[in-house]
Amino acid sequence: MFAVITDGSHQYRVSPGDELTIDYRKGSEPGQTIEFDRVLLANGGGSSAIGQPVIDGATVTAEVVETEVKGPKLEIQKIRRRKNSRRHTGHRQKYTSIKVTDISVPGLEIIETPEEEPEATPEPVAAAEEETAEEETAEEETAEEETAEEETAEEETAEEETAEEETAEEETAEEEASDEADEKSDE
Repeated sequence: MFAVITDGSHQYRVSPGDELTIDYRKGSEPGQTIEFDRVLLANGGGSSAIGQPVIDGATVTAEVVETEVKGPKLEIQKIRRRKNSRRHTGHRQKYTSIKVTDISVPGLEIIETPEEEPEATPEPVAAAEEETAEEETAEEETAEEETAEEETAEEETAEEETAEEETAEEETAEEEASDEADEKSDE
């Protein structure tokens, strides 16, 4: 389930449990609830409810997590050339951090339900030992495969070297034979 809300000329797509930063709310305190009644669109897994411009009676409830969150520092520097006039200022925008707790839209059919994470059940010790034994056998098999691959690679390089030596011997034998034939023809 999600909704699109507007706050301070910004639009936010929110779901229950989302944390986001909105414009600074003076006087808000951690734990305080904030209600957003300007809901533009909502969807519960089926067809969407679209407001014109807002959905009547729809609200998004959020809880203040942190009152004042500072944004990135912006540096403003103005220099007028050849006038020895410089001005350097900075600015950090303040925000309020909130966590969305509830989305309520009248008449919206909710098909999807929030999925809860199943609790991790402790495994029996015997099952854990079997898994480690399987991992060890898998490691042994990969080690055997790697040694077999290395042996075949060594054999291939040895065959290539012997083939190169044979071709080199044949070429030298042919050169010697042609040299002898040239000497005989010269006599």
